[in-house]
Amino acid sequence: MDILLLRHAQPQWDTDDVSSVDPGLTALGTRQADLLAERMVSERSDLLLVSTARRAQETARPVRERRRDVPTEDRSWLHEIRMPEHWEGTPADDVNRALREARDRPRDLWWEGMPGGESFRDFHARVTIGLTAELEGLGIVRGDDGLWAVPDDVPEVTMVAHAGTNSVVLGHLLGLDPEPWEWERFASDHASVTRLRSTRIAGGHIFSLQGFSDVAHLPADLVTA
Repeated sequence: MDILLLRHAQPQWDTDDVSSVDPGLTALGTRQADLLAERMVSERSDLLLVSTARRAQETARPVRERRRDVPTEDRSWLHEIRMPEHWEGTPADDVNRALREARDRPRDLWWEGMPGGESFRDFHARVTIGLTAELEGLGIVRGDDGLWAVPDDVPEVTMVAHAGTNSVVLGHLLGLDPEPWEWERFASDHASVTRLRSTRIAGGHIFSLQGFSDVAHLPADLVTA
């Protein structure tokens, strides 16, 4: 089986220098989403799971319109790590400064997330617990030996989510130890496609990374990170 991880298109993080914690897409992002949807017409998909964040919902909208044959369900566990709610309506310069300064925090503070927001520990647990339950519902279970049981008739799954969420999914399925900056070691572009494929080995299955942050469907001037 294949699992496709789609990152949302470019979001409008601030308007008139005022920040939003749940933004929609920019005009460029809307174009990226349309081109991503055109790409998805030729991709096999049996189930579409979408983050409840507005930017993911708007990215998925044209995909849903072009792939009405694919059942679509929203999943709150796919939502990106939640930023402090008080950032809504805050001057964008203040938010950007806080993010820049946070990069120099020691590792233990990275695990705690941004003050007032979701900790990375809680975020990682939310995503991996949600992913595990989702896969178990499809009959996909990881054994004590780290190998996965994958039924022959399992559906092909597409997820529309975020850089952080997709990175946690990647690390979990590839068997990597988590880091509190997952989106930095798996840095993907907006409206990109990442592909994982179950591969039979040693009497079970592993998940193999077949393609990462593919933006071949976007012209160069529409590629953003």
